[in-house]
Amino acid sequence: MKKCILELHNIGMKYQSLNGEIPALENINMCVDEGEFVSIVGPSGCGKSTLLSIISGLLTPTSGSVYIEGELVKGPSKKIGYMLQKDHLFEWRTIMQNVLLGLEIQRRVTPEAKEYAVHLLKTYGLYDFRDKYPSQLSGGMRQRAALIRTLVTNPQILLLDEAFSALDYQTRLAVTDDIYAIIKKENKTAIMVTHDIAESISMADRVIVLTRRPGTIKSCHIIKMNLKNRTPLSSREVPEFQTYFRQIWKELEIHV
Repeated sequence: MKKCILELHNIGMKYQSLNGEIPALENINMCVDEGEFVSIVGPSGCGKSTLLSIISGLLTPTSGSVYIEGELVKGPSKKIGYMLQKDHLFEWRTIMQNVLLGLEIQRRVTPEAKEYAVHLLKTYGLYDFRDKYPSQLSGGMRQRAALIRTLVTNPQILLLDEAFSALDYQTRLAVTDDIYAIIKKENKTAIMVTHDIAESISMADRVIVLTRRPGTIKSCHIIKMNLKNRTPLSSREVPEFQTYFRQIWKELEIHV
């Protein structure tokens, strides 16, 4: 039986403005199982990124609560890894130094941690580039390095906020395959926010559709593909993909 690792109870968020309160999210209830990959889609401005910030503990919701493994989230948690739209690699640091940055911040640079960083670099094809600088890597390799930097702190849950949108289309397709394989191999729970319906379907076990602001959960789609060894690229080639795409597109059209 799968274990629910992340719970959201009645999450609501309102922002203060000169014209009064602006509701961003309303009555969000969700449970994410260990090892599950969940994508969240919705119209622009519906609160998708705000929801990730609340899950990460960077924002405190106006109402409701977030639990990770039954523990109330009261601030940033070491159990959460956050991957943003840009890789945010420091150009003056080598790839190895960039990978170790999160551990340095957490003051956890131990021989064991360094050994794990080397293991990840070797496993995912960046060890030969450990002494190179970000400017010497392709966009896809930089994004892989950013993911390894996140993984090396050993978070239980990965949050991906439009993590591939800065890449050109061809690179983006290749990188989603790459990142998906890494996440599944490391058995991480992942929650991804994206504007790309095709990307959300191709990667996720479940796609959650939000309404326009204030964002509420409109629907939830369990993604099942008739594939033996599923990848994001192969998922796009099966008939089920188009069925899911049409369903989600229609739901989003209503709110655009």
